[in-house]
Parts: sequence; C-alpha cells; structure tokens
Amino acid sequence: MAQALADYTEAEKELYEFDDLKIGVKGLVDAGVTHIPRFFIHPPECRGNNSSAPQNNGADGVEIPVIDLEGFNDNDDRRVKMVNAIRYACATWGFFQIVNHGVPVAVMGEMVESIRRFHEQPQQAKMEWYSRDFSRKVNYFSSGDIKGRAKPVPAEWRDSLICRTADDQWDFDALPELCRRETNEYMKNMIDLQEKLSELMPEALGLNKDHLSSTGYLKSIVFSGHYYPACPEPDLTLGTIKHSDPSLLTLVLQDKSNGLQVLHNDQWVDVPAVDGAFVVNIGDFMQLLSNDKFMSVEHRVLATPLGRPRISAVSFFFPSAKDILQPCGPIKELLSDNSPPIYRITSFEEFMKHYRVVGQIGGRALPHFKL
Repeated sequence: MAQALADYTEAEKELYEFDDLKIGVKGLVDAGVTHIPRFFIHPPECRGNNSSAPQNNGADGVEIPVIDLEGFNDNDDRRVKMVNAIRYACATWGFFQIVNHGVPVAVMGEMVESIRRFHEQPQQAKMEWYSRDFSRKVNYFSSGDIKGRAKPVPAEWRDSLICRTADDQWDFDALPELCRRETNEYMKNMIDLQEKLSELMPEALGLNKDHLSSTGYLKSIVFSGHYYPACPEPDLTLGTIKHSDPSLLTLVLQDKSNGLQVLHNDQWVDVPAVDGAFVVNIGDFMQLLSNDKFMSVEHRVLATPLGRPRISAVSFFFPSAKDILQPCGPIKELLSDNSPPIYRITSFEEFMKHYRVVGQIGGRALPHFKL
C-alpha cells in the first residue's frame, strides 16, 4: 500500500498534487514550463549525462543485433541462421531488432500516429481516461506507477496509455475511439509476430519449436502507448528509469526518435530507431525459465530534448490468467548435471509480488529466486 501523503517529502507531496491535476507531462509542456518541477529531478548518478556507466553510441561497432526474419517459413539455411542469431542475441544482449517480420509498415505507422493523436488531443478530452485504478481495462497517466511502488522514486518524463487483455481476449470497444481501429489491427499483428518468435526462441534453446506455444506463458498482453514530450531540462530527468521487464517477451515499436538505451557490459548502448524494425527484449521470467541461457537486461529511456516528442508502442507478453498461479521453474529439458537449476520453483504471481517491491524502483527481482 502506498504511504500517506504526510509521510512523504515536500517534493513527493507536489508529485501527488500534480498527479491529481490529471494534465500529464504534456500539460506541463503546453503550459510553457522552462524548468522541470523538482519531483522529476533524478540523482546525478542516475542521469543520462552523468552515469557511473559510460555511454556508447555504436561508433566503435558495439551495436545490438539486427536479425532478418525473411524466410521464416522455409526450413533452409536462412532459418538455421535466424535461430543461431536469436540464440546469440538472447544470450549476450537480451535485446535485438527484427526486420522483414511481416507486419505491414502502414500498420506500424498508423499505430504510432494514433498514439500521437490520443496524447495530443485537448486536455479535457483526455481527462476521463486518467486513472491509476488498474482494475480498469484502459488507463492513461503520467510517469509510472507512482502510488504502487515500495518507496518513492523521482517521476519519469512521459505520459502513457495502457491497455490490458487476458488470454488474447481484447475488449477493443473499451479503447479510446481515437486509437481503437489502429490498436485492433496492430495487436492482431503483434500476436502473429509473437507466435513467430515463440517458435524461434525454443529452437534457439534446443527445444521443440512448439514448446512455448503449447503453454499459456505468452497469452496475456499489456500494451503501452508511451508519449515522451520534449523536455526543457532533459539532463536532469529520465523518460523511463533503469529497469528490466518482468514479462517473458517485450516487443517495442519506436518512432524515428532515439532515446532507448540498453546496459551491456557496464555500458549504456543506444538502440537506434531503425525504419520498419521492432525491438525485441527478453523479460525476467523468460530468463528464469531458460535457466540463464537467455538474459533479461536493464534498459532505460532518456528524456527527449526540445523538438518532436518521442513515441513508442510496447507490447508485454505474460502468462495467461490461469497460468500465473501454476508452479514453474527452469525448463526441465534444459537441466542436467552440468547445468543444474539456478532458480527455485515459483509462480508468476509470486514473482510479480516481489518485482513490485524492487523492480519498479530500479532493482532486480531475479536474485531473490536463486537457489
């Protein structure tokens, strides 16, 4: 349970008061702020320009892998090359980009523009969606789950539209009309793309290609339409704090703006916006199931400097409603005398309870489940 206002510092009280206005970060920008409120200011060691981990823009060849899915349906050398590339990317990076994935460019562009339309509509029209009641199917709010975290952290410079489904069952009529049609078409394509990856990833682990699809591990989806307004002081804050995802799999569509960074070998590496590409990242629970053969890595989003806002469409894949309670651990077929289990038996529900304590404030949840 979130602490009472009386227990918070003045900055955190101001954050709550700002949240109650329901204007979002874009409302601040529209009001013409030239200095960000203090509750958005992050400690110097966490900022993009002053981190203990150096930054790498790819100039020396350190770049996340880009994998071509052309030939996915062919059982030939291209498929073998694809699987090998995914094995390398998941084991060493935890992130990769995919091209020639089968999702029409028009569907991708319309999704980005519909997110823009929602966030750039008049403030009064958006207010009815502003809520932190996560029993709702759709929420719009600024920053992250500021009232559900174990301890206060500085706010993040972004607004988000969040939609949820269980077991692939979408209630598209619950979505805002401004983005309903586009989200409907986009999510059909995301499910198809997830099904492709859920074949390739088990193959990369040496398993039958149907190993994941035969379970309910990827049947629930949380969709986030993020809007990162231009920030007057981007060096003082972050669009999204350092974190790893609790999901099994995450698919990210970026607009043409950069800002996403991955922590790789103690360096922050830019994930450039590649035309027509999706960013794929492994989540914590996939790392647990793979017994550390696939890695979930920390990442963040820098605040957007003055100019166009940054927009992203993010699809998180989780276990189905009935599977979140099921005991599970590292996949048995991956275990041997030379590869004993690293993690204890748990459930996704138990994992998420711990993630909400540490993961949402920049910590790692996985070590808690190690044997």
